[in-house]
Amino acid sequence: MSAPPSPFVFRRTDSPQDAARWDRRRALVTNLRSVYGRAYPRLIGARREPSWLLFEILLPFLTTSAFVFVYRALDAPSEFIGFVVLGGAMTAFWLNILWMMAAQLYWERDQGNLELYFTAPISMMSILFGMAIGGLFMSGTRALVVLIVGATLYGVTFAVDQWLLLLAVFLLTMGALYGLGMVLASFFLLSGREAWHLSQGLQEPVYFVSGLNFPVGRLGLLGALAISTIPLAVGLDAMRQLAFVGSEHVYGVLPAWAEALILLAMAALFISLARWMLRHIERLARVEGKLTMKGT
Repeated sequence: MSAPPSPFVFRRTDSPQDAARWDRRRALVTNLRSVYGRAYPRLIGARREPSWLLFEILLPFLTTSAFVFVYRALDAPSEFIGFVVLGGAMTAFWLNILWMMAAQLYWERDQGNLELYFTAPISMMSILFGMAIGGLFMSGTRALVVLIVGATLYGVTFAVDQWLLLLAVFLLTMGALYGLGMVLASFFLLSGREAWHLSQGLQEPVYFVSGLNFPVGRLGLLGALAISTIPLAVGLDAMRQLAFVGSEHVYGVLPAWAEALILLAMAALFISLARWMLRHIERLARVEGKLTMKGT
């Protein structure tokens, strides 16, 4: 008669063959757990790392304040102050996309975590969704602080008639932005050491063509090109039209409802493209053995 197994001995309950035969419910639950596990560090990170408050709230707010003082010195219409404050709030999301989404898989490879992602019985989309949810929470709290403090300190008055449309535009903007972040995460991983330079190169130029500190419609053809390619430019232009109803200085490129449809199409396109690119890098990692070592 054999002795009963010791409770202190670890025994694997699921072999690779068992994982391959998981039903849809178990696969869904496992992926949801990975979403939560990847979002958790970012949900509590601000509380454990107060220095982030300096870099993600104070520094962007200083840039916003500088443009506010410039517009006041030029006797610009008061709506321009609101444009700058709203743009300063949206800055937090683009910084999060570049440094906490696009470059994250590249950093995970350097830290040795990427192998765990590829060998675990989960979808890589769940990892990126967790990053997006956690990053959205982090950036959302900082954007809200910048918006409230800036509006209070500089006397910004918002005039909103369609709250539901404004909320829908914001959510669609986040969907398109973080979908773009998922695409860039795969692209930066494939780029190798150039990921750092790509992050640097996409920061200030996107600030300019997105019209963070002025109406993007004043850029003419360049503004129209930004509306067709950059979710931040589309969402910010639509939100300014909806947040400052009746202002003759908004200079909207397209009606807000049309820009909402553009954001919807962008979100669907970027998420689909991200899914395809993730399947490509999973094949490179699991079949060809690439992407999991520095310099490959």
